[in-house]
Amino acid sequence: MGKAAKKVAKKATVKKSVAKPAARRPVKPSGRSKPAAVAVSGNKERFTLHGFALSGPTYTVALMLSLCRHPFSYIHVNLREGAHKQPDYLVKNRYGQVPCLRDGQIFLSQSAAILEYLAGKLGKFDGKTEFEQQRVREWMFWVWDKLAAPIYRLRQRARGLRQFGDEVKVMYDTEARGALAVLDHELAKSDWLTGRKPTIADIDAYGVIRYAAEAGMDISAYPRIAEWKKRFEALPGFATPEQLLPLESRLL
Repeated sequence: MGKAAKKVAKKATVKKSVAKPAARRPVKPSGRSKPAAVAVSGNKERFTLHGFALSGPTYTVALMLSLCRHPFSYIHVNLREGAHKQPDYLVKNRYGQVPCLRDGQIFLSQSAAILEYLAGKLGKFDGKTEFEQQRVREWMFWVWDKLAAPIYRLRQRARGLRQFGDEVKVMYDTEARGALAVLDHELAKSDWLTGRKPTIADIDAYGVIRYAAEAGMDISAYPRIAEWKKRFEALPGFATPEQLLPLESRLL
């Protein structure tokens, strides 16, 4: 074989060896790499909370997300201008109330139900046994039946958002003090409402107790509640309403 022929053969061999790896390199299906990127982005942008800065129930949900260390966008719903009664909002929350939480493509209403949903989805602050979960649920029904109703209504009256006479005020005041006495008595049995660790029952109750002073309730008169409140506020991720709920929308 002549020199020229050898050179041509050598070049062909080199080209062939270089081309081989590219031809044999496995092509990753497009469905493998993209979900990872979507998962990271979706995790960050997963939740959007629609609410009002002065709303106790809105704060309760925001507090849950903060304690879970989960970021969320916040959409300010101007209740004073009736934004919660507009068609575009009613599509998200049929009751025309705040809060409303978006998780992906679904919208969730009612703060206690949202707390229970988040506990299940995020695996935090839920009861670890069926019995504990039942106790948690009992406390949450009680909170909104006996504790939240009088305290929130007294707070609304104090802020000029609800009007009723002194006779009704005395009734709510009596109901609130009775509920606080029950809560104080139960907290003598354990550090948290359902045992040794805080759950969404504690978060739900704290979301009401936080505003008790605005309703004219002196928590220092209930020493076990006062101690529980301090323990709660020392939890990692705790934040105040002012820190979590701005007066304008905040997107991630």
